Amino acid sequence: MTRTHRNSLVTVTLCSAGLIAFAAACGGAARHAVVPLREAKQEAGIQRALERLTASGAPGAIVLVRRGDQTLRMTAGRANLETKTPMRATDRFRIGSVTKSFVATVALQLVGERKLALGDTVEHWLPGLVPNGKAITVRELLNHTSGLFDLTNDEGFIARILWKPTEVWTPRRLVRIATAHQPLFAPGTSWSYSNTGYLLLGLVIEAASGNPIGTELKRRIFAPLHLRSTSFDRTPHIAGTYAHGYSPLDGPLRDMSVFSQSSAWAAGAIVSTADDLATFYRALLRGRLLRRDLLRAMETTVPVAADPHRGASGLGLYETGLPCGRVWGHEGTAFGYKTIAYASKDATRQIILMINDSPPSPVVANALQQLVDAAYCSN
Repeated sequence: MTRTHRNSLVTVTLCSAGLIAFAAACGGAARHAVVPLREAKQEAGIQRALERLTASGAPGAIVLVRRGDQTLRMTAGRANLETKTPMRATDRFRIGSVTKSFVATVALQLVGERKLALGDTVEHWLPGLVPNGKAITVRELLNHTSGLFDLTNDEGFIARILWKPTEVWTPRRLVRIATAHQPLFAPGTSWSYSNTGYLLLGLVIEAASGNPIGTELKRRIFAPLHLRSTSFDRTPHIAGTYAHGYSPLDGPLRDMSVFSQSSAWAAGAIVSTADDLATFYRALLRGRLLRRDLLRAMETTVPVAADPHRGASGLGLYETGLPCGRVWGHEGTAFGYKTIAYASKDATRQIILMINDSPPSPVVANALQQLVDAAYCSN
């Protein structure tokens, strides 16, 4: 069922599970049926939260909610403010750190093939690149317990990529910037989010597999799962139909769509769609991509703070709490883009939420969280 509310620029599409692959909304195969009153109330609540989000300042948004065999897609606002193009459910987004779940999956597949071990050290695979690399393991890179300084906290680096957004960066150059800073703690003794760790993981994967990280992602995940709208990008321009990304860094919203993803690389350079992300996490959590023992290792967590309700970090996955229970997945930000991907542990319930506004203002961030709660927790 598809209904379009032109006044509010909200588009709603409800499809059955067998009709997920679509060219426009549901590939011309939307489920035509009377929506039960209970479902209509749930949908209305999500729509109100979505409208509050765009009214709070987000240019546009996509929300995908999957419950059992039904998928609901809703969009609001604009994909391009200049041309006033409405947001489309099929628009491609830079997904930022959601990339880490993909990279971690490839690393664990290599572990399963005995080409890599979680206890291997950084020094073993990348000799001489990281000070104290003999003490840092692959597992510690994966779950952010390496103690390595996070590259994105280097003010000079951030200033340079904003000044020269199309500059091409190599992973080793990025690592050198990060490791010029002192470690935050001894490896394995605490937790701190580190993009640097995933830059190193990308290099480790390349060393262990003998192939570029983009090649491994494509042949191990993108192609087998038919993620046709997903790619690992290093160029400044996004191919295909995409949402323009906007950032309020210097006051008015600034279009950040032309931006070199080489500065994010294995820590955040994937471009994808809501449907492709839902397919990926469903396959991952249901054991289609990893052996049971490796998925169990991925879901083995360490706390991210003293308060366990704030969440726990696995190997490229997070477990966190919503008002209706615990969820698994990841969040990601890129300049101009914010993505949230959550699922129940068995992936029978999912939410993918994408906005073309990052870093979001506190008002937008609050409306975003309200939408996540309303969309995922409605029964």
